[in-house]
This record gives sequence, C-alpha cells and structure tokens, in this order.
Amino acid sequence: TPEEEQHYHALALEFIERLDRTQHRDLVLRMLSSVLRQCEDDRRADLKLVASALEEMERAFDVLEIFSDQRKVALFGSARCPQDSDVYRQAHDFARSIVERDFMVITGAGPGVMAAGNEGAGRERSFGMNISLPFETHANPFIDGDYKLLQFKYFFTRKLAFVKDSHAVVLCPGGFGTMDEGFEVLTLIQTGKAQLMPVVCLHPPGNGFWDDWDAYLRHTLVPRGYISADDLSLYRVTTSIDEACDEIARFYRRYHSMRFFEDALLIRLTTPVGDEELELLNQDFADLLTQGRIERFRPPLESHFDKHLKPVPHLRLHYRFGRSGRLRQLIDRLNAYPVDSQGLPPERGEGGRLPVETDS
Repeated sequence: TPEEEQHYHALALEFIERLDRTQHRDLVLRMLSSVLRQCEDDRRADLKLVASALEEMERAFDVLEIFSDQRKVALFGSARCPQDSDVYRQAHDFARSIVERDFMVITGAGPGVMAAGNEGAGRERSFGMNISLPFETHANPFIDGDYKLLQFKYFFTRKLAFVKDSHAVVLCPGGFGTMDEGFEVLTLIQTGKAQLMPVVCLHPPGNGFWDDWDAYLRHTLVPRGYISADDLSLYRVTTSIDEACDEIARFYRRYHSMRFFEDALLIRLTTPVGDEELELLNQDFADLLTQGRIERFRPPLESHFDKHLKPVPHLRLHYRFGRSGRLRQLIDRLNAYPVDSQGLPPERGEGGRLPVETDS
C-alpha cells in the first residue's frame, strides 16, 4: 500500500542518514527500501534467492572494479573438450594472443575450453566465473585459488557478471551452455540491453562447427523474418586466431563506448570526426535516425559523465531503436575511416589508458 511504501522509505532514509560519506544516496535508498519491504514476506525461498544473488553480485563487482580500466574478452566453449583436441589448442592460443594485445580473458573456470582460456591467458591476465553444479564444478588448475576466481550459485548472476564487464565475446565449439551464452549476448546487443561489442565464432580449420550454425541463421531465421539481414553484422565466423584478434582490436581502434543521454544516443570516440566524414555518415546512415542528423556533441559539464571521458569526442544521433545491426555497421565505418589528424588526443586515465565505462 502507499502507506507501507512511505513507511519503509522513511526507515531506509533514516538508516542512510546515519552513514558517513554515502555515495549515490538515491540508488542506495532504492535498494534499502526494497530489502525492507521484503522483510515481512513469509517466503523464505525467495528471500534466500535475493540474498544470495546480491552477495554474488557484490563480490563480482568488487573484483572486476579493480580491473575497470582493462578491456576483457569472455571466452565460451565446451567443458568436455579434450586437452589434446584442436579446439582446446585453438582456444589456448587465442587467449595467449589476445592477452598480447592488452586484453584480459574471462572464462567459466571449468575444464575444456575454459581451462584452455585460463592456461593461454595466464593466471595474472584471466578471471574465472565458476558455477555450482552437481557435476563439472571444480575450477581448473590454471585459475583455482586465485582471487579473480568468482563462485556463483545462479546462472543469471553469472551471466550478468560476464556481460557487464566484457568488451568482446568469443564462442568456441560447445553445447547447450555455449549456445545459451552466445544467443544471450546477441539478444542483449540486438535489443540494446548491452553495449555493442564484437562477437566472434571461432573454430579450427575444417571443423565447420559455426559454419552450420551461421547457415541456419542465414537460410532459416532471416528468410522467415525472425531476424534481419543486418543482424548478421553482429557476429563473425572465422577459423583464424589472427582474424579473431583483429576483429576485436579493430572494433576499438577508434570507437570507445556509447551511452544514452536525454533523448539521444552518444557514441564516444578516441579521435574526432572531420566535416567530410560526418557528411558521408549522414548520407549513408540516415535510416538509423528518427529525426535530425548525426552531429558532433560536447557533453555539458554538469552531466553525470566519467570525468576522464568529458574530453573524448562524441557523436550524437536520435537513434531508431531495433537497428543494432546497422549501428554496428556505422561503428565499423568509423573504425575503417582514416583517422583525422585534427584536434588533440583525449585525456587519459591512469597508465595512459582511456577509462573503460560500460553504462548504457
């Protein structure tokens, strides 16, 4: 009832007032009010779920925040992949190669492809997100005992941790779990619930695993209108480790991230857009707009932007939702265009890196 809502809101506000240096009081107030409203619920199973999920997210957020200035690649694939298989060796070598390009690797911490990823990336440059199951629950030796090994009871909190802090996804051959993670990420990107990021489907030469999957999407889903032809731009199939690494690195050649601000989409870049390029973008991507034009934009100083990102060049557009495939094509165009030499480089965070922000 409105009276109960007001009562619990007042209790939460009273508690917050007793704390020192509480940041983001509005969000903390919402969380506390929700917890207090559930205190009188006689549904122990629901309360256990909420408590466990909150604790898992807290732990994951704390660990991942330590490496917030590092881009990360989530690597998925079969837990049943033998160590002497081509799939294992390719996953291992990919992880080693992408780390050499200054990315970190996140795996599910189990055996098979997950072990290959942790082994290839090395303990210092990888994470493990282990799920508690009646089987296949032990972390692989390449991440076991590390503080970057996170334990999860629920798949939904684990998925949140994977996607929230990943900047690319690589899918190796696998079963239901791999398909689930792959389609989950593609769905979140397609619907705008996750940042655009590279999704690479990697299999050894002659394996054909993702070729069959790709053919199904192209010849069954697209003709029936279940996805658009542009949605095929949201992933790439390859047999080459170098091509997989290039696809990921090239995506961040110039593009940094995006966020919604007021009624528009802002695209952050590491170099400015010149007049000629801006005109070509407006000509070729007018179908992405509900009104107006693609334009340069400078965020107001009073807005809630990461302080290190204010100097970064922005593009602003009134985005037509549901066109994620075309938006990916726009980003590919920005990354492929010869970088304009005008303007000064954006300010950098610690270590010379641009801070990596994942808001939307």
